[in-house]
Amino acid sequence: MKATSAILAFFLAQSASAFTPSAGKATLPSLSSTVAGTDEIKQTFTSDDAYKYETTVNTEQKFQVKSVDKNIYDPKKRVQTGRYNDKEMSIAVPFLKRPTKLDGTHAGDVGFDPLGLSENLDMYTMMEAEVRHARLAMLAVVGWPLSELFGPNFMLHGKAHLAPSVLNGFDPLSFIAVAAIFGGAGYFEYKTSLRRVDDKRIGMKHKEDMANVWKYGVPGDYNFDPLNFYSMFGDTADGRKAMRELEISHGRWAMLGITGFAAWEALTGHAVVENNLFFHPNGVIPALAAAYLAFGFFYEVKNTDQYLFQIEMTSEGQVRKENLQRRAELAASEAEEKFEEALPYFLTAVDVATDTAKDLKNKYEKVTDDYTNNVMKNIREE
Repeated sequence: MKATSAILAFFLAQSASAFTPSAGKATLPSLSSTVAGTDEIKQTFTSDDAYKYETTVNTEQKFQVKSVDKNIYDPKKRVQTGRYNDKEMSIAVPFLKRPTKLDGTHAGDVGFDPLGLSENLDMYTMMEAEVRHARLAMLAVVGWPLSELFGPNFMLHGKAHLAPSVLNGFDPLSFIAVAAIFGGAGYFEYKTSLRRVDDKRIGMKHKEDMANVWKYGVPGDYNFDPLNFYSMFGDTADGRKAMRELEISHGRWAMLGITGFAAWEALTGHAVVENNLFFHPNGVIPALAAAYLAFGFFYEVKNTDQYLFQIEMTSEGQVRKENLQRRAELAASEAEEKFEEALPYFLTAVDVATDTAKDLKNKYEKVTDDYTNNVMKNIREE
């Protein structure tokens, strides 16, 4: 038994020697010392100074946890990525799978890319082009009907006085004006295509906002916000993204609208402002707008993987409904109390009015009878 223990101790000592740093730092027990017995072996391995290991690693640094930048996960400091990572299907086109790069990170991203352009083209370039077209479309969709309503006829085209366009045609004067406008816009495009704004006031905010996404900032940034509208929803990363969402949504509707204007006039030959409820005073549009606002005050439209169109009352709408009901009940109760208080006075007034009417009737009948009798008396005397 002692021989077996000695052999085992020898192999353990040889294995341990592989982990000793260098000669002179620690001494290994010899085979002769280990065959002395089990008690000596135990004493050798349990000695406090039998093995000493040295290392150049600072244990305090080795086990120190690096601090994490809290801004990474704060939506008010930085735009959060992957809003739609848990959605397999596109929100805009529910029967198609969500494009890989359209994960809801950027403003206006609803997963609409049926041609797969986001897979092959540069995202920043496409977003820059979209926001530029959107801003031009918002200007055009307002300027087109205003030119037909208030513009001089010599600047409009044809007998129907249509806005000059590629489909409607141009007159010489309007062609010069349109060419000058497009020339100025093209020059502006050329001069600002490779602009740098990350060293400007708004650009520096964008650089920090998009630090979790990329280093390019926000497409469409010209460092132009003289009225400080950009901070309308808050001077935070999510507030600025909300304003960009609003801008690109209006811009997309404007692009559809201006395309509809041009197609309508090209097909019908009539101005879009002709016999149009939107461009002439009427009560229909304000009523529809009020109905839309009232609907949004209580309800919301949701589309899920099961239903494409579903109307649900929001929690805020439920609270508003209950408040209105309570106010209506309170108003009805107060009105009932006021009515009960006013009823005696009303009945008294009715009685007074009735008596006054009877009195006036009697006096009128008496005057009529006296007049009749006087007339008859005069007739008899004659």
